[in-house]
Amino acid sequence: MARKAKKAKKVKKKVASKSAPKRPRRATPATPVAAAAAATPASGYRAKVRMYRQGLGDCFLISLPRSSGSKRPFYVMIDCGVVLGTSDPGTIMNQVMDNIVEVTGGEIDLLIATHEHWDHLSGFVQAKQSFARLKVGQVWLAWTENPDDELTKKLKKEKGLALSALRMGLSQMQMAGDADGVAELSGILEFFGLAKGPTTADALSNVRAKTAKPRYCLPTDPPVVPAGTNARFYVLGPPHDEKMLRKINPSARHKETYGLALDSFPLFMDGAGTALGDADTDRPFDQQYEIPLAYAQSAPELDFFRQHYWQPDNAAPDAWRRIDSDWLGGASDLALQLDSLTNNTSLVIAIELPGGDVLLFAADAQVGNWLSWQDRSWTVDARTVTGPDLLKNTIFYKVGHHGSHNATLKTLGLEQMQRLRVAMIPVDHEMAVKKRWGKMPLDDLVAALNERAKDVVLRVDRPKPKTQADVIEDKLFFEVTF
Repeated sequence: MARKAKKAKKVKKKVASKSAPKRPRRATPATPVAAAAAATPASGYRAKVRMYRQGLGDCFLISLPRSSGSKRPFYVMIDCGVVLGTSDPGTIMNQVMDNIVEVTGGEIDLLIATHEHWDHLSGFVQAKQSFARLKVGQVWLAWTENPDDELTKKLKKEKGLALSALRMGLSQMQMAGDADGVAELSGILEFFGLAKGPTTADALSNVRAKTAKPRYCLPTDPPVVPAGTNARFYVLGPPHDEKMLRKINPSARHKETYGLALDSFPLFMDGAGTALGDADTDRPFDQQYEIPLAYAQSAPELDFFRQHYWQPDNAAPDAWRRIDSDWLGGASDLALQLDSLTNNTSLVIAIELPGGDVLLFAADAQVGNWLSWQDRSWTVDARTVTGPDLLKNTIFYKVGHHGSHNATLKTLGLEQMQRLRVAMIPVDHEMAVKKRWGKMPLDDLVAALNERAKDVVLRVDRPKPKTQADVIEDKLFFEVTF
């Protein structure tokens, strides 16, 4: 009997070993639900993410439980801004900042400013007094804000020249009465702040002033576990690679994103550079043979030019031959390029929670930034963690650039997020339409997000969907607890 029982025991053990799932090679558990439960601290949650509903702009507050058991969470704030043109922006941004001060007791542990765009930074100047009441432990910025970085210097110089040229072009358009051109160009330039008033640079200065030494993050940096937490922070982007930074749109051959790619944009800096410079080195004729424009417009003996080239509203028959403002034709294209390049310098953070789940904050990263994550790898606790690993384990995704067509990769992005549970889109479609961004958010992307996240997709401009997710809905914010 004993021998028979022993034999039966061996058979039972053998069958059980065959049916048991193989242990995964990575440290991430094979059963996410069980792993999450096992990793949940005594506080009863692993993370809380609050998305503010100020309009078309980003502001997030993340609460992480302390490993020490302290009741006070570790607070992370990411960006604080709203797009120009928002009704009464000062009031709404003060409400947001006041709420953050109240919730955190006037102290956050980490402030992250992702990139130099008004819809991500305006609150730091619009709610300056409220912001002054907020004590900040650390400030993280992308390496693209490091004044000692050589590539940063190059990019900043190009950006300064381009902005000067574009603002001059805007003035020329206004004088010419080009209402459509003015509306299009000014709408893009608004991302960099007011022409006369606070700018994104002013907002970043207020952020930097919160600490004696900001951290300028590189994707090659090792992951960080902030003191007192069990969460691990990875820097995914922006890549320290000029070629990847300049890849702002999907390629024609490979459709990396959802929706259609925009055409490539021709630069107009040659013409603008001539207009901005002290001397024109590319004049087609020697100066002694030229007729100055001002003289040709007004001299009675040159009435031919006035009749054919300078009639009101360009009604002159040969007005199309004029080249003095021809360089303005590429203004909007250059502005879009500059806007997209700035988006692509976004600081992208992945927060790995106990149990392996990941919260992904992609800011406004575009194609080149996303593609660079595929080559990222780190050694953590004797195991290798890669960019694709972090995407695979992403349960929360802050949707890039308000749901734009070129800010969420498809095959090498959303489709890799196999465990996605919640997506948040800081978008106000009505405002986007006013800004002539009618495909923000992109319908194809929203549909893909709903399919991947099982309809737990939260938008600033809409009430929460009927879902079992633990979502708090307030007029000022949505908050999800994991």
